[in-house]
Amino acid sequence: MSMQGKVKWGVLSTAKIGWEKVIPAMQRGQHSEVVAIASRSLDQARAVADRLGIAKAYGSYEALLADPEIEAIYNPLPNDMHMEWTLAAARAGKHVLCEKPFAMDAAQALTLREVASQVHIMEAFMVRFHPQWLRARALLRSGALGELRVVQAFFSYFNRQADNIRNLPDAGGGALYDIGCYAIVAGRFFFEAEPQRVVGLFERDPEFKTDRLVSALVDFGGGRRLDFTVATQTTPYQRLHLVGTQQRLEIEIPFNAPQGQSTRIYLDNGKVLGGRAAVQEELAESDQYTLQGDAFSQVVRGALQLPYGLDDAVCNMRVIDALFRSELSQAWEPV
Repeated sequence: MSMQGKVKWGVLSTAKIGWEKVIPAMQRGQHSEVVAIASRSLDQARAVADRLGIAKAYGSYEALLADPEIEAIYNPLPNDMHMEWTLAAARAGKHVLCEKPFAMDAAQALTLREVASQVHIMEAFMVRFHPQWLRARALLRSGALGELRVVQAFFSYFNRQADNIRNLPDAGGGALYDIGCYAIVAGRFFFEAEPQRVVGLFERDPEFKTDRLVSALVDFGGGRRLDFTVATQTTPYQRLHLVGTQQRLEIEIPFNAPQGQSTRIYLDNGKVLGGRAAVQEELAESDQYTLQGDAFSQVVRGALQLPYGLDDAVCNMRVIDALFRSELSQAWEPV
């Protein structure tokens, strides 16, 4: 493998998030080149490859992993297949950027310890590379908000398609796995700490059996808490508030930031109710998927340190595990 030039990427599966958002964004990167894509259907792989101008198409995941040209793998497979194929890719000597959630639970994620020292593995929370998240954290660190006390997140969409993977419990469907993980990573990112305990309130779809509405309190100790609600059957909406002792910071579109467009954050000291004292800051056009892909490619090249590795992914999974335990116990659960 060449240690110069763009990192050569292969993509496991023709999942919609890949061909619609992530792959085109990575193709615009300075350090990333998508050279191959695989599906269990060669015709499907070729169709997506032709659409996106990808040179190679494979009719099996094994064939893609056997390609010696490929240095890094993007894994957007269904949730219940993440760990299996991330492990297979790592054993084949490929670095792996795996979609969230990293695994079905923390114990499953820990099986990757055997390969984590041999290749780079990272969970694909692209939000952590977006300028709006980085700017918000910089303002926090500067003391502009005073002491951060509350991170409050809301994230929802409406999906009642019976065959959609988000509505299949055995494949890892449901609100907590799909979008609740973003709220959890937001709390960990902005508090720059790990939570101590959680309590969750779940409502499940009577037909799909997936969690369609989840509200949670995540206690970081010292009077710091993450408060979030996520839903798969309400009107689409998302917001993120960071509330400090002196000011409140709001990220307008925190999770699905429009690709290639500018974004806005707001600082509000609360002196006029209704947000009328809020000061808007507009951030330059960017694409969080491009930034994520290029950052990981630079890690592969040795130009950057891996910012979020296996331990980080395991920590996020432990919070999810604790919330599922809380659903059963109807009580606070330790992380």
